[in-house]
Amino acid sequence: MPNEQPNNPLHGLTLEKILTQLVDQYGWDGLHERIRVNCFVNDPSIKSSLKFLRKTQWARDKVEALYIKTFS
Repeated sequence: MPNEQPNNPLHGLTLEKILTQLVDQYGWDGLHERIRVNCFVNDPSIKSSLKFLRKTQWARDKVEALYIKTFS
């Protein structure tokens, strides 16, 4: 039986998809206003932001929380 997570709003979403949808919604400047990390303001890209977010759990937690707040 597959491991299902019916109460997890992020189930099945990759960090890349989450970040891409947030950038589409807010833009890089808007994302930086909501989550103060330099990778969203200094030459921002999906690739560099993913690299940072995968290494920095507190920032990833904030991105995931913003996604849930925005799209749930």
